[in-house]
Amino acid sequence: MQLFSSAFNTTQLIPSRFTCDGENVNPPLTISGVPPEAKSLVLLVNDPDSPSGSFLHWLVWDIAPHTKQINTQDIPIGAIEGKNDFGKFGYGGPCPHEGEHRYHFRLYALSEILGLSNQATRQEVVNALTNKMVGEAFLVGLYKRK
Repeated sequence: MQLFSSAFNTTQLIPSRFTCDGENVNPPLTISGVPPEAKSLVLLVNDPDSPSGSFLHWLVWDIAPHTKQINTQDIPIGAIEGKNDFGKFGYGGPCPHEGEHRYHFRLYALSEILGLSNQATRQEVVNALTNKMVGEAFLVGLYKRK
């Protein structure tokens, strides 16, 4: 399984449009190679370099496994967006206080649909996907404020 963005390549800078310094919208993502046994996908975007620990920027689950593209300012029909660590539902772009941070875009293919409400926490989603993963893809973007 693979995860790409037309906005940046892995380990390259995320354009400011997709950060708190720009429009703060999600970058476009392309998905390929989803295992045929997958029933749903989960997308988790976090900053492992945050001084407070892993900071959640975006959490989306119950994405249909046939999804090939997640467009800017759009999520696939039927997918659920959870609350990020900014305290808001949906995407919250990179906004590091200092230094360059890494932003991990992780996509998981699951053998089941999670069926959780949008009130589910990151930990509840992570607990629910345990032992259900049939594939995983990873994309890393970098960002440093000017």
